[in-house]
Amino acid sequence: MKGEEWYQADDVAESYEDKRFSRGGRIIDRREKRAVLDALGPVEDKRALEIACGTGRFTVMLAERGADIVGLDISEPMLQQGREKARSAGVTDHLEWMRGDAARLPFPDDHFEVVFAMRFFHLADTPAAFLEEMTRVSRDRVFFDTFNRFSTRSLYTWALPMGSRLYSSREVDRLLSDTGLELDRAAHDWVFPYGFYRKIPNGIASGVRWLDNATGGTPLGRGLASVSYWSATV
Repeated sequence: MKGEEWYQADDVAESYEDKRFSRGGRIIDRREKRAVLDALGPVEDKRALEIACGTGRFTVMLAERGADIVGLDISEPMLQQGREKARSAGVTDHLEWMRGDAARLPFPDDHFEVVFAMRFFHLADTPAAFLEEMTRVSRDRVFFDTFNRFSTRSLYTWALPMGSRLYSSREVDRLLSDTGLELDRAAHDWVFPYGFYRKIPNGIASGVRWLDNATGGTPLGRGLASVSYWSATV
């Protein structure tokens, strides 16, 4: 997985959310959380798994809504940030944190009702293997996001030393088909890449976001979207 050692550093975990979800990044955080809630629907009393849960942004959010959820990540420092967040939110009884490898999930078949991963597939060196594991342990729904190949994200990725794996819609369709998943819902967003939003104040970012949404609502906008959210049934 790309950036594996980088994500496991203590200082990266401690500053992760401040660097990504402050300033204009707050808009990204809100949109991603809405994408997860829209895809998963009501989660009360459902058994859920988040892969690559990081600092627990979504794990804690779903626990607050009554899900019984496991957050799995390869980084112990990231998991520690999640534990602290869960204690502050008072939801530790709905949560289990586990360090593990997404390619070898330590759960039996059909163990969860919903399995999802955010900000993960752009780092995956073997996306088919990861998606197969997600499908194996889910008995209802699988949800994930991708960065799109034919978008402004390609320029942003080129400039980054770690880079990102980019996907075409055809490639995602093939991944879903090969793992026996049926696409239920797809949403495409973000004409301007995430990195742009993080560099500007939240007030200015709100105006840019309005323009982003206006462009995204046109036929041209679908082709320019840099992020896609994929929800599929098992």
